[in-house]
Amino acid sequence: MNPIVKQQFDAVAQQYDQQRRQLIPCFDDFYGTAVQWLELNTPQPRIIDLGAGTGLLSAFILAKYPQAHVTLIDFSEQMLDQARRRLAAYENITYIAADYLNYPYEQAGSYDAVVSSLSIHHLTHPDKRSLFQTIFHLLKDGGLFVNADQAEGLTPSIDQRYMELWKQAIHATDLPLDAIEASIERRKQDINAKASDQINWLLAAGFSNVDAVYRYHEFNVFFAQKA
Repeated sequence: MNPIVKQQFDAVAQQYDQQRRQLIPCFDDFYGTAVQWLELNTPQPRIIDLGAGTGLLSAFILAKYPQAHVTLIDFSEQMLDQARRRLAAYENITYIAADYLNYPYEQAGSYDAVVSSLSIHHLTHPDKRSLFQTIFHLLKDGGLFVNADQAEGLTPSIDQRYMELWKQAIHATDLPLDAIEASIERRKQDINAKASDQINWLLAAGFSNVDAVYRYHEFNVFFAQKA
């Protein structure tokens, strides 16, 4: 993972949650769709959250599956400190401060679901493809991968328009100007991939029932199932 990205997220860890709703114009639908598509056949699923940050997505999932065994992995210890506070009431939570791309995971077929939100787009495209293969092997048969993330527009002009609309939306909030500028600076590290490319990479990794099940400009929710 890019060390500049780690430095930026370490710096913003304490303010991260306060800004999320304002920085994601489609916040409720975005996270709501990710949780909606996480339909598991056990009340105690084993789930790993990649790039878990402050535990925002994990918290939404635990509201649905309060007995879940959730592993949060993130390269920022400061972000995980926020997650520990957020999820203090839950048992069976594991926190790992590491780069999830190179982490030595448990044996294959260990998890009912792998989830991620606004993290994988920081990886290079070859690393995205490699990670999708790792995720496939981590999942049990029938396991789900749900990724709420950013995607590049199909053409440069559409992608540019996505960015313009996002900047308009965040400038219309009550976020302080320095927070807005810091967020725009962080997005310079984005390495978004087209939704169609990500779907094809998931299929190539072995997944079935793959689609982008939600889209609001660059904000997409990807769903993939291991047959």
